[in-house]
Amino acid sequence: MSRIGKLPVALPAGVTVTTDSGLLSVKGPKGSLAKKMPPRVSIECEDGVARVIRANDESTSRAMHGLTRSLLNNMVIGVTEGFSKSLIINGVGYRVQQKKEYLIFTLGYSHLIYYEIPAGIDVKVDSTTALTILGMDKDLVGKAAAEIRGFRPPEPYKGKGVKYKDEVIRRKEGKSGKR
Repeated sequence: MSRIGKLPVALPAGVTVTTDSGLLSVKGPKGSLAKKMPPRVSIECEDGVARVIRANDESTSRAMHGLTRSLLNNMVIGVTEGFSKSLIINGVGYRVQQKKEYLIFTLGYSHLIYYEIPAGIDVKVDSTTALTILGMDKDLVGKAAAEIRGFRPPEPYKGKGVKYKDEVIRRKEGKSGKR
């Protein structure tokens, strides 16, 4: 039995889980999410708890057992609390601003970078050098944060670039340190 897959998923009040022809749907106070359910597993809901049941002990069934439980848990957290990622921009003249559905980055290139905010994602620009990405879908929030970080990843000498708020950049000494 999978250590992760055998754990039950607690369903808070107001959250409903339904499965219909391979589609897993979760509805809650913040909205609803739907994903295609992996094969060889099923979900049983009773008494405010959802359990993932696998069909047999084949290796693919065992792998899908833990995956489905993690996906279900992330969907339940998403429709109740939501997910967020915070990014910080370091560097002289590096900044971000929001115009309608676009983020405009100045990151030391000869041009501005326009990023269209995906559907299902909210962006809060805290200051010209900090922003927070919010949303219900953990995958979508992480993907958007990774795309933004990819515009100018932090470099190891001065730490300039876009980084996650809790990310630690290992700094190098540079040329003058070789004496």
